[in-house]
Amino acid sequence: MSGQIKVLVVDDSVLVQKAITEILERDPQIKVIGTVDNGEAAVAMNERLDPDVITMDIEMPVLDGLSALRKIIATRPKPVVMMSVFTQHGAEETFRALEYGAVDFIPKPSTVVSMSLNEFADLLRSKIKLAYTSRIAKSGAALFRDLEGNEARPRAKREAGKAEKAVSLKKSSTKIVGIGTSTGGPAALMHVFTQLPPEFPSPILVVQHMPEGFTKAFAERLDTMSSLSVKEAEDMDPVLPGCGYLAPGNSHIGLEEKNGKRYIRVFGGEKVSGHRPSIDVLFNSMAGISGRDSVAVIMTGMGRDGAEGIVRIRESGGRTIAQNEDTSVIYGMNRVAVEKGGIHDIVPLSEIPKKIVEYI
Repeated sequence: MSGQIKVLVVDDSVLVQKAITEILERDPQIKVIGTVDNGEAAVAMNERLDPDVITMDIEMPVLDGLSALRKIIATRPKPVVMMSVFTQHGAEETFRALEYGAVDFIPKPSTVVSMSLNEFADLLRSKIKLAYTSRIAKSGAALFRDLEGNEARPRAKREAGKAEKAVSLKKSSTKIVGIGTSTGGPAALMHVFTQLPPEFPSPILVVQHMPEGFTKAFAERLDTMSSLSVKEAEDMDPVLPGCGYLAPGNSHIGLEEKNGKRYIRVFGGEKVSGHRPSIDVLFNSMAGISGRDSVAVIMTGMGRDGAEGIVRIRESGGRTIAQNEDTSVIYGMNRVAVEKGGIHDIVPLSEIPKKIVEYI
């Protein structure tokens, strides 16, 4: 890394501005070059100061964080990390921000009792560094238009699609789809789920690295946007066709087979490949239980989680897909999976839903 990472801090609280500045500047690689208290000032300071990364609050006077984010992405795109309040409304606004082009988010420490101030500080600094290495995909605006169209689609129509799907799924596929992703993943997953057909005949198990508490709200958002039925996974959920199951934050998920039926197991334990939930845990479980009936997808994210497991799925006869570099916010986990020889197809995000359908 050459030079310091220049950060613009946007928050309507002067105390929060000072706290974030102090936390970030404990790392010699990070320099806060400006602080502002509203979205309109953030847009202006982005033009004037040209920061490398922006931290953005959502609720602010004059111009809110979401509106400011959209202006920044449209005029002078920068990696933006949202500061999220851990409430139902806060989660919904956070996922909307990720649709609009934010790279990542972090919950404010006062809203997540399980996180200490030191843990928050470490997480914030790591997310700033990840955001600095990310790419803002040129296809982001087109992806947003697709997502906006799905958001505008009446819920009644989506629910009708789910009812149709339930009737039409007289024959289900034996295939099980597993998807693993991290930084940049929520928007990518929204794209994939909205592009899968209502008659999709397989279950989809998802590990998205996300804090505890946000996964339930994210599953509900995927359910609202998609014709599939999506939920946060619970221990011993039956694995059903046309349904999506999202790993809860801070818990692993895997498969178990009993009397010819498959179930999801949700459990704790140590972090694997640096994470809980871990993509490797899910993929290793799929390799052992569903074997050649597995279709595994690894998408954007830092690190190597999922690379070992997807190799095992390929060795067991399953099919494997990786999101390509050009459409990844962070080309990390998927890059390692490719380098380890675990991938059959490397495709852009827009082609992933088609490739999944082809394999099932």
